[in-house]
Amino acid sequence: MRRAGLVVGIAAGVVAVGVGAGVLVATGSDGEKPGTSAMPVPTLSIPGVPLNPGASGGSSTATAYLHLGWGSPPKVQKVMKATGLKSFTMAFVLSDGGCNPAWDGNRPLRGGVDARTISQIKAAGGSVQISFGGWSGRKLGPACSSPEDYAAAVQKVVKAYRPAALDFDMENDELKDAAVQDRILRGLKIVERKNPGLRVIITMSTGKNGPDQWGLRLIRQAKALGVKVDNYTIMPFNFNGSDTRADTIRAAQGLKRALVSVRGWNDRTAYRHMGISGMNGHSDDKEVTTPATWKAIRDWSSDRGLGRLAFWSVNRDRPCPGNVRTTCSGVRQDPWQFTRITAGF
Repeated sequence: MRRAGLVVGIAAGVVAVGVGAGVLVATGSDGEKPGTSAMPVPTLSIPGVPLNPGASGGSSTATAYLHLGWGSPPKVQKVMKATGLKSFTMAFVLSDGGCNPAWDGNRPLRGGVDARTISQIKAAGGSVQISFGGWSGRKLGPACSSPEDYAAAVQKVVKAYRPAALDFDMENDELKDAAVQDRILRGLKIVERKNPGLRVIITMSTGKNGPDQWGLRLIRQAKALGVKVDNYTIMPFNFNGSDTRADTIRAAQGLKRALVSVRGWNDRTAYRHMGISGMNGHSDDKEVTTPATWKAIRDWSSDRGLGRLAFWSVNRDRPCPGNVRTTCSGVRQDPWQFTRITAGF
């Protein structure tokens, strides 16, 4: 999904780029430019699936990825105050060279900037999801020799932070290797047994029509091995699309069909176990997600009761002109506008 030359180990969508100064535009209270509206969202009825089934009191989570080793990370409490978002997915836990977890593979698991930021999020009334893997860098899946060793590495992170959820961003050498897939899944079954109630998320790349053969294998193996996956999140970008909203919905519907087929769920249950992780602004493949487009994707996801909405990344949720960057989106927007829209999920 991502271009290795642009990536620094990113999950949830890809990595980005950017700096630059942009022209700030006035926005309304929902973060949209006055006088503009999102693309109309079809409200085709689905038999047995009411629109917005999780609108009142569901377990849906709005979150945004925050990477503290890349892209001029913002002060998280400032973002929380400005946007109302309460959940952040911290990226990324990798291998320190062996079967031992470290932030980005080189920052200490405890006592560093990541630990301080997580404490700040919790002190402000927020929660954290912790993401393992991503596109690049040394991953724990290949580094650990057994499911037991992998589970022990993950357990160190759980013990350190007691997160609301764990996000396993399985891409590249973790997704496209059957032995590594199975090692991770068997390890997750051990983690789940030791931590009842801990939510497990699997985030993976996708094609325009939904998960590819490796993604489908992952879904099938999770069922076969008895792994309780609370949410399957796809990253619907970086496949040379021309209409981000339409491509996102098409890929999400492909994931839904896969979950219905493999898990035997009805549509409503499948949607509840699904998530979308977008890339704000410009993607590596020059796709563009504007604030209006992201709002339309958010509303579609909310209407169908999806369980998770995320984007890559808070680091990039600032305006600047053109192309993909690490510190800004490359589109006209207000600072933190994508985060504010996401918070409305």
